[in-house]
Amino acid sequence: MTESTETITVEVACALPDKQKIVALTVVQGTTARQAVELSRIAGEFPEVAVGSAPLGVFGQALGTKGLPSAEEYVLQAGDRVEIYRPLLADPKEVRKQRAEKAREKRAQ
Repeated sequence: MTESTETITVEVACALPDKQKIVALTVVQGTTARQAVELSRIAGEFPEVAVGSAPLGVFGQALGTKGLPSAEEYVLQAGDRVEIYRPLLADPKEVRKQRAEKAREKRAQ
């Protein structure tokens, strides 16, 4: 974080199929997405998610992809919502392939 004394309000969100939480917090300007997650202490609410190393995004845009800075480099703007992404249980491409194969088999019968 920088030496700035000006603050902004941001949110940190994490969700599981059966549990969701959004933490609003005030941070100093210059705080990164990863720092905000640590400051939110949301990890205690979701021990099953590796919050410290989980991929992060801001308003549905994954950080570290599509030209966006990484979570450790992305400096938050006032009103940003940092989202903690949990790992996928199944690869969506693989699931679609399996569904298509079953449909082909059914049509062949």
